Amino acid sequence: MVKHKEQRVGVLVDVSNMYHSAKNLYNKRVNFREVLKDSVGGRKLIRATAYVIKTESEEETPFFEALSQQGFEVKMKDLQIFAGGAKKADWDVGISMDAIKLASKVDVIILVSGDGDYLPLMSYLQNTTGCLVEIAAFRQTTSSKLIEEADDFLNLSENKKYLLR
Repeated sequence: MVKHKEQRVGVLVDVSNMYHSAKNLYNKRVNFREVLKDSVGGRKLIRATAYVIKTESEEETPFFEALSQQGFEVKMKDLQIFAGGAKKADWDVGISMDAIKLASKVDVIILVSGDGDYLPLMSYLQNTTGCLVEIAAFRQTTSSKLIEEADDFLNLSENKKYLLR
């Protein structure tokens, strides 16, 4: 797909999804600075938002600060721990709402996630708002339907610069 430098781009990062993918596949962390740079590809970045989960220990605070320094607006949500010990934390609805709100201000929305739960969002954005939707994620942990329906796919597994330590 041809990327035009005049395209206005919004990047929405499901940090938890990407963290677990990189850890399970490579036992490394994601280099979000490189992902942002390459996914935007010289176009006009309007907004880059990283959605993170905050734990009680707050050990991830330096990481959140680093994301902020790399140009991301960081949105935090507390990890929910239920009575039985089950933990839940996801940003699917929050990311979807932000994508819909952002769609009128951009030409392209880049979802940095391989989660197939975003298929209805992608379909809505493409068919109702006219936005292009691109996916940046690791091929092995990305829904094949998401790749198929996306206007473009950046396979982070193809280049080790997307990984840290």
